[in-house]
This record gives sequence, C-alpha cells and structure tokens, in this order.
Amino acid sequence: MTPSASLLLIAILIALSAFFSLAEISLAASRRLRLRQMADEGDTRAMLVLQTQEQPGDWFTVVQVGINAVAILGGIVGEDAFGAGLTGLLSPWFEPELARTLGFVLSFVLVTSFFILFADLLPRRIGMAQPERLAVRLVRPMRVCVVLFKPLVWFYSRTADILLRMLGLPSQRDDRVTTADILALAEAGTQAGAIAEREQQVIANLFELDIRAVASVMTLRERVAYFLRDDPDEVIRARIAAEPFSTYPVCERDIDHVVGYVDAKDLFQRLLNAQSITLADERLVRKVLIVPDRLTLAEVLEQFRQAHEDFAVVVNEYSRVVGVVTLNDVMSTVMGDLLSPADEEQIVRRDENSWLIDGVAPIEDVLHALQLDELPCADEYETLAGFLMVMLRRVPRRTDSVKFGGYLFEVLDVDSYRIDQVMVTRLPTAQPPADGSQALRAGS
Repeated sequence: MTPSASLLLIAILIALSAFFSLAEISLAASRRLRLRQMADEGDTRAMLVLQTQEQPGDWFTVVQVGINAVAILGGIVGEDAFGAGLTGLLSPWFEPELARTLGFVLSFVLVTSFFILFADLLPRRIGMAQPERLAVRLVRPMRVCVVLFKPLVWFYSRTADILLRMLGLPSQRDDRVTTADILALAEAGTQAGAIAEREQQVIANLFELDIRAVASVMTLRERVAYFLRDDPDEVIRARIAAEPFSTYPVCERDIDHVVGYVDAKDLFQRLLNAQSITLADERLVRKVLIVPDRLTLAEVLEQFRQAHEDFAVVVNEYSRVVGVVTLNDVMSTVMGDLLSPADEEQIVRRDENSWLIDGVAPIEDVLHALQLDELPCADEYETLAGFLMVMLRRVPRRTDSVKFGGYLFEVLDVDSYRIDQVMVTRLPTAQPPADGSQALRAGS
C-alpha cells in the first residue's frame, strides 16, 4: 500500500473512531428532561434517543466493537503509513537497524497521538458540550450500525448481561429524579449564577415540607388568643385591641373545647357598623379545621386545599389543643423571611459570631442559621427548647448552657418553664466533642 493510501485510510479510521466516541459520550451525557422537551417540540429523533437510553446495551456494544476494531486497523496501517518514511529520514544519522526501530517507535507514537487527540479527546469534549444535539443526529446512523452488527451485538450483549447478573449489578440505568438530584441542580445553578441564592433556599425549603412536622411552625397553645362562646361584647373588643390577629378560635369553657373560629374581618365589619358582637350568632362562627400534630407541612397544605381553609387547630393524640396553624405559617417556611415581619423573627443574628434565638424556633431553621448538619438525638425534639431539654435531661433554668459543634447555647430567659430566649455563640477555638455532644449544667 502506498503512503498516500495509508494516510487516507488512517484519516478514515480516525473519523470512524471519532464517530463512535461521539455516539458513546452523547448518549451517556444526554439529559432526559432536555430530550423530552425536544420530543414534545416535535423532534422524533429525541424520542429514539430516549428509547435507546432505556436499553443502551446494543448501542454501547456497537461502539466498543467499532472503536476496538478501528484501533487495531490503525495500528496495522500506521506502520505502513509512516514507518518507511521515518526510517529513511533517520538512516543518515543512525545505523540501519536502529533507524528501523526508531522509525517504528515514532510511527507508533505518531499514529497513537492522532487517535488520542482526534478520535478520543476532541470528540468526547464536543460530546460533553452538546450531548443532546449530537445524540439526535447520530441516533439513526447508530441504529443502522446496530442492525449491521446484529450477530456480534447479540453475542457480546448477552455475555455482558450474564456477567452483570453474576455480579449482582443492574443492567439498566436508574433515571428516577430524586430530591437530592433537584437540590444538587439548584446548588449548581446558584454557583453558576443562574439561580439567586434566595431562590435556591426557597427550593430547599419547599422539599422540607415533606419532613417538617406542623408543630415546628404552629403558634403554641400558650400564645393562642381565643374567645369563649359566652364572652360579652366588651371582652371581645378588649381582646381584639390587645391581641390583634386575623383569626380567633371560639371555645366552650376552655381552649380544649373548640367549636369554631371567627374571622377578624367579620368582627371589624360589625365594629365599623357600631353593631354589638355576640359569638352565639351561628353566622359569625365558622366551622374549624382540626388536624393532628403529627402531620407534616405538606399534609397540612393538602388538608387546607381539601377544606378550602387557611386556618386550623392542632391537637395531640389526647385531643388536647397544642396550637393553631395558618396557611401563612406554612408558606413562611418556604419563603423564609420574605413573608415574616422583622419583629417576629425567631432567629436574630447579633453579630458575626452570635445569634439570639427564640426557644420555639424550629430546629431545621436553627441548623440552617448555624450551618450545622445535625444535632444529637434529632428525632426526640422539634425546637431549640426541646434540644436543650434533651441535652440537659431536665427543664432548663436561666444561665444553663450546652456546648455542641463549636457553639455555646445559653438560656437567657425562662417563663413558666418555657424557654423564651437562647443566646448562641460561636466558640473561637472550640472543636466539636469527640462523642458528638457535651452538656454543661450551669446554675445547678
């Protein structure tokens, strides 16, 4: 074979190898969501790629057969293409035998370099940059190759399937999109500047609705403003002025016997019309939604949707009222401080190394503010106050403190056994304890 013919054949082999490399990387790197979008827009080739991704064995078998066959042929032809010419160039400076050896080595290195650069590295980088665009262009030629190499494809594919089953490995790719995948994409988008940091936090908060209990956002029983059914007009007016809320539970005898709720708008309308207010009026008191305290926020949202309500009373397993929750409380979990008034913030950062936190602050919010992954015994409590009780193994008192994860949690105020305020300070040189926790009981 003449050197010109050998060079032409090598160029063809490099092009074939590049074709198979592009086919391999483009199929593997193509995003199913993008392919589905292209298919919905009318590109039938995208649907073929999606079908191939579900059963990619034959595709990759053809790729490997093609790449290896081309590599072997390239090695054979490469010596004819460059060996004689390089040997002739080296003959004036080296002995004939040494010149032939060096010519062979240089020919091998040159051909290998061409294949690595033009048949492997460059195609793979192009395939990673535009995988879907290339996959839809190559899917039909590759399907033709699968048909042409059907006997070899069948043999190698079945052999590979047997080996995978023997090793206990899956033969198909799991393309289910998980919560972790979406959060990782959102984080990558934030780092790339495509998604604002606040938007990423909203996405993360949205997925927390399935794991956060309603108790983490509800207004606690002790802070609920309510009316008794037989409260006179002047008592109702005084309570509205002292505790202005949008909704008030209406009870018989005490808070554990809720019979309904009254909307502040209805009360204000009567006040503006100079009408007396009596909660014995059935038209004023609405039917209240009762939800268990073990529901997640996602389940509470579903209850709101089904009942067409935005207010609910939360009860425990003994039918005792433990708090109330509104749609705004749930949405504040998603939107963060976008919906929370500044004067109601439960976590206030005082400076770079200290925070003032309400005892009823949800533990998920505390972890986020302090950039901690977890706290010990996390399944035993839902608030910062619960964390302190578990760590101290008793009801905390003022000046009690707990050290964990390089932070000092110090109780500042206790009201009737309820922790009102906690000061959290980052310790300058403290390291997390080796056993994961350390409680200091001050003021015992």
